[in-house]
This record gives sequence, C-alpha cells and structure tokens, in this order.
Amino acid sequence: CFSSTSPAVKLQDETLTYLNQGQSYEIRMLNRKLVEYTDISSKYIKSIVRVVFHDRRLQYTEHQQLEGWRWNRPGDRILDIDIPLSVGIMEPRAHPLQLNTIEFLWDPDKNASVFIQVNCISTEFTPRKHGGEKGVPFRIQIDTFSAGEHGEYTEHMLSASCQVKVFKPKGADRKLKTDREKIEKKSPQYREKYQPSYKTTVLTECSPWPEAPSVSRTSNTPSPGYHIHLLPSSSMQDTQQWLHGNRFSSFCRLFSGFSGSDLLKMSREDFIQICGPADGIRLFNAIKGRCIQPRLTVYVSQLQNRNQLHTKAVGEDGRRRHMYHALYLEDLTVLELTEKIANLYNAPSQQIRRVYRQGPTGIHILVSDEMVQNFTEECSFIISTMKGNFMDMLFLS
Repeated sequence: CFSSTSPAVKLQDETLTYLNQGQSYEIRMLNRKLVEYTDISSKYIKSIVRVVFHDRRLQYTEHQQLEGWRWNRPGDRILDIDIPLSVGIMEPRAHPLQLNTIEFLWDPDKNASVFIQVNCISTEFTPRKHGGEKGVPFRIQIDTFSAGEHGEYTEHMLSASCQVKVFKPKGADRKLKTDREKIEKKSPQYREKYQPSYKTTVLTECSPWPEAPSVSRTSNTPSPGYHIHLLPSSSMQDTQQWLHGNRFSSFCRLFSGFSGSDLLKMSREDFIQICGPADGIRLFNAIKGRCIQPRLTVYVSQLQNRNQLHTKAVGEDGRRRHMYHALYLEDLTVLELTEKIANLYNAPSQQIRRVYRQGPTGIHILVSDEMVQNFTEECSFIISTMKGNFMDMLFLS
C-alpha cells in the first residue's frame, strides 16, 4: 500500500512510488487472490519482503553492490521491520547476512499489516561524477508461501511487487510535490498521457524471486536425488534444487551462480562467513556428509633411517620404493597441512613450528598459505624432520 504514486509516469509504464529513508510505511496484506488457495494445510503463511534492484544491469551485480553498501554502512540494514507498529504478524525475522530481506508469519483469515523501513537511498548506488545524478529505482517484492506436509514454508502462493525510489528524509515529499506541479502546468492533452497520482500503491503480481523457487502445488516432494547427494557434476540448476530440497531455500539466491563442484570445494569457514554460524555449519555438514572430491590431493612419504624399511615397498623388479600416503586438503593452509601430517604419523601438531620446502640449489623456503594454494594437484613430497633448540622443523623435498 505505501504512499502516493508519482503523477509523472506515463500510462504504459509501471507506477513509481517515492519513499523517505528510514520512515515506516505500511503494507497491508489484503491480496484477495489468497482466497483462491482453499487447500492451505496450515493456519499461517509466510511472507518474505525484499528490497531489490529494478534495473537488470544492477541485478547482475547485486551481491557486489550490497557488499559495498555493507562496507560503507557497518551495522546498518537496508530493510528493517517496525515491529511495534505492525499488526497481526508473528515470528518477524531479519537475517543478519541478508540486509535487504525480512520475513514473518501471518493468518490470511485475519487483517495483517507490516510496517517496513528502507534505510538506503537511491543515489547510493549511482556512480558519482558531477553531482545531481538520478537515483536508481528499487523494487519492493513480497513472496508468500504456505507450509508443505513437512511443515516447511515452501509452497509458493503469490508474489507481488512495486517500483520505488528512496530519498533522504522529507525528500520524497518534495519530489512528489515537484512532480505534481510539473504535470499541472501541462495542457490537458499532455496530462492524458500520464497516470493519475493514487493515494496508495497497489503491488502487482509478478514472478517469484529466484531465492525462493516456486514449488509445484501438485507435488510437495522434490526429486529424491536432490535430497541425497550433491555431486561435483551437478549443474547450477541441480544445485538450486538440491538446496531447496534440503531446506536451504533461503540461500538459493546467494548461491545462484554456484555449481555442485563450487559448493563442494568450499570450506567450513567459507560457509560460516557467508551464511552465519548456525546455518553455515548446518549447510557444511549437509554438503560434506559424503566422500567428496577434495580441493587438493598431495602424497607424502616419511624419510626413515636405513634400517627402518617398513615405509618402503618392494616393486616387481625387486627394488625398494618409498610408500606414500595421500593427504586430502580442503582449506589449503599451512595449518591444515601440518595437522594432516601430524595425524598421519601420530605426532602432536603443536610441535611442528615451521614447515620448509626444498627449493633450487637445495635452499629451504618457508611454506606459506599462498604456497600451499599453489601446490599442483597430486604432487608428492619426502618428509624429514629436524629438532632445533626452540622448535621442530618439517622439511618437504
């Protein structure tokens, strides 16, 4: 519902509404189309509200744009819910990592109103050159879902949106007044080409946002294959369906450009940083719950004394050869490498203070995270140790 629409919009164009930064605006959950859904199994339904870019050009770089905003406005959110003013909603939630999204439950048989605040302004996403640039338009989109047979709100019911521009406090009122005065000065024939200004904004039906993909209302269960394993060969579409089928629908948009191989290569810390501690660990455990292709495989063999031949194997030609062990690395750090080697030979990793690699002409090069990240796949090393006065040193040759 919001506030009045602009009169400076042509008849064939979508309505445009001006908002003030940080001001609370009411959205009344009154869409009559929800009455058509007579097979709703739960009493409550979930609505997800987002502020997204209207221009397709900015949609492609949405993640980078939002990260830049987060960097410039630490601790702030793009979209907030004004809980004291809201009526008839339950379990309001604002995800700490999704600054432009809120969600809540409500009873479709009762009146419900949610008050939202948009804290970014349209010119924050405009390249600054000479001043006076026009701000970019946003979209306020609401996706509504009912609960499936497992209690998850995955059954898409309706999506609606409207186009808005956000100004600094009181800027929206001044802009609306300017538009009205501009149109009123025109001839009646000219004004006929433009929409009248409506007191409220009606959200129009649209396609669901990709972050919450539509689920067929005739079948509540996705293909069983998406519940079991995510494979390195899984396409981006397969990955989206796997996320949805395993209760990670809220991250579908975030990982929209990721294939199965991309997700399988991510570390536990990567997921925690992107999704937050609770959801990150849960997603990591779901993905890593099977034997997967590691990011890097290296082979190591420990250099023993001449009389300790248990680390050597005898080949078909009768010669003794070093027997290697495989190490599978995920994080590609020196710490992970030393821990893997220590576990392999039942040694405390804390005693390994430095790791060196033998370089040209026999020089010893200190191994760093960057060096580990540049190891070639299936490279091999002979491991030797040297105990110094203050530390144990590990040598790779």
